[in-house]
Amino acid sequence: MLYLLYSLVTYVLLPFSLLRLWWRGRQSPAYRQRWRERLGWYSPRNKVATGPRVVFHAVSVGEVHAAQPLIEMFLRQHPGIHVLVTTSTPTGSERVSTLFGNKVEHVYLPWDLRGPVQRFVRCYQPRLLVLLETELWPNLLRACAQQHCKVVLANARLSEKSFHSYQRFAGLTREVLAELTLVAAQAEADGTRFLDLGLKPDKLRINGSLKFDVSIPEEKIERARQLKAGWHQRPVWIAASTRAGEEVKVLAAHQQLLATLPHALLLLVPRHPERFAEVGAQAQGLGLQVQYFSKDEPLAPATQVLLGDTMGDMVLYYSLADVAFVGGSLVNTGCQNIIEPAALGLPVITGPSLFNFQKVSDLLRDAGGMLVVEDSTALAQAVQRLLQDAVARSETGSKARAEVLRNQGAAERLNEMLAVLLQ
Repeated sequence: MLYLLYSLVTYVLLPFSLLRLWWRGRQSPAYRQRWRERLGWYSPRNKVATGPRVVFHAVSVGEVHAAQPLIEMFLRQHPGIHVLVTTSTPTGSERVSTLFGNKVEHVYLPWDLRGPVQRFVRCYQPRLLVLLETELWPNLLRACAQQHCKVVLANARLSEKSFHSYQRFAGLTREVLAELTLVAAQAEADGTRFLDLGLKPDKLRINGSLKFDVSIPEEKIERARQLKAGWHQRPVWIAASTRAGEEVKVLAAHQQLLATLPHALLLLVPRHPERFAEVGAQAQGLGLQVQYFSKDEPLAPATQVLLGDTMGDMVLYYSLADVAFVGGSLVNTGCQNIIEPAALGLPVITGPSLFNFQKVSDLLRDAGGMLVVEDSTALAQAVQRLLQDAVARSETGSKARAEVLRNQGAAERLNEMLAVLLQ
């Protein structure tokens, strides 16, 4: 009965989902492309191999990067199994193509409507579905169960806020969790919340975070070295994956920083590509000299803000910086991935909104590799101190990197679990 009610609601909301897709396409036209896949209609060219598959679902760019070491390991160890990687966003789709090329198939995962997900399952015949983080879709899981497809919730995390949201629909949540074969949770706290929602203990494993197994392409680091050679040793800090309402705070901090370090450069990378132009105009409106990375021009001496407006270059951007601020944390959206800059040995700064990476934040803070600031003034002070004190900068970055290395191995452990389930 609960599934039926849920299905009715999803169909009632379908026109609004289509309208939202069209609306997002105003700024990012890719949202209006391949819309048939959202409804589970796939053309023959989408299916390049016959037979069953293992499907990895990664919503967007962050999840694709987190899954990369796992998928690469799986491809090496299971060369005879077809792999399909699904995403929900165009940026995630682009990253799948860039990272894996023709080694995997790729389509959008359909919306969680009964008809579309049944068409998806019939078309691709998954033997195993691996969902990244907290992608619990009732109709999809039911369709997989009906086709005897095992489902793993990998790299699973469940914040206190999400836990209470699921509690509001406790009956449906218990039914959904019953459809899962295995939950590989990032931390004990996440696992406890899943158990409190009704997951059976024998289905739970505490596996750590896949994001610690971050892949660092050497060519990106080398390109950063070449670029920085022409920057005349300017002190550089990055504000990465910033969100709406946050850039104004970051830019205010940079203006304060310029009063004492006039040659400091801010590498500003908004989270969403459709906001690149808006953020650049915002910085220019404050009287700051802005240059766009995508123009591939030598850094001008007068440039104060370099806007990171290309996709797939976050490792390169971090490699150009001396200090990293990770966005989503000075506004109440939860910080973005703090592991990547830490893995590169950068001292990490965030705001107080950390619920997306709470356990990782606690580990890095306790290790002395991360600082938490409350506002623009505190951010400016923290960046200034680290840019001016090479010893403190090196020590903080080294502690951050050591903590990342200490927590690696989740991809290998999870890959072993998947191998057992495929037997």
